[in-house]
Amino acid sequence: MDMDALGNWKEAVLRDYPKLSLNDTIRFSCHKGLECFNQCCADVNIFLTPYDILRMKKRLKITSDEFLQEYTSSITLDSKRLPAVILKMAKNERKTCPFVSRDGCTVYEDRPWSCRMYPIGMASPDKNSGKSLEEFYFVVDHELPCMGFNENKEWTIKEWKENQGADIYDIKGQPYKEVTLHDFFLRGNHLTPEKSEMFYMACYNLDKFKRFLFESRFLNIFDIDKTIIEKIRSDDDALLDFGYKWIRFSLFGEAVIKVKENIFEEKKRELGL
Repeated sequence: MDMDALGNWKEAVLRDYPKLSLNDTIRFSCHKGLECFNQCCADVNIFLTPYDILRMKKRLKITSDEFLQEYTSSITLDSKRLPAVILKMAKNERKTCPFVSRDGCTVYEDRPWSCRMYPIGMASPDKNSGKSLEEFYFVVDHELPCMGFNENKEWTIKEWKENQGADIYDIKGQPYKEVTLHDFFLRGNHLTPEKSEMFYMACYNLDKFKRFLFESRFLNIFDIDKTIIEKIRSDDDALLDFGYKWIRFSLFGEAVIKVKENIFEEKKRELGL
């Protein structure tokens, strides 16, 4: 799906799709006994969040550099020039997901948010779209007939999310949502190529971001609590949280990180202040 098609699809969702809440119900179940099992895991655009990538690269026991190179493609979203990552389909006739097998998903416990939520999607109107809509859920259309809708199992959206383990993804994805919908963009700004590269590194390529923090002068310049330093050295979740903080500081100018006092004074002297 190219960017124009993606934009048209988003508009159709906001305009035409029935808007569901957490208390609305669906009838759905997916299992190996269905004739269409695994058929939908091909030729699809699966956008990966930073937390998706964190979970999947840990599951595969590879670095984020390796995961991004082997399994993803990067694109730039709209006028914000915001980098995004999509899962790369296999180079076969059906363009299947690289993690699907005859018996199901090989990374099922760490599958991406969108795979967990299927057949439910979530729409978030942009602040500057001129629409007063709140976030809502909707049933995802698919070109292939899905037998899962013929099953008798009924869920509320809330029950489905809990059953699929999506709630932790929502919690971990909230800071990502906040930076992608930041007022910086609402004011008509966009990322320069340098800032776009920084955003990509801090969100998606955590191993490269860790090298940036620990193999440069970063910790000599910025006043970071020692407890936080130790956490981000050993815990990818903490590293990702710090990545969002760094984005807010370096890209949006928020005063969430402090320069060390001696560095600040040195710069003042250099400027004759």
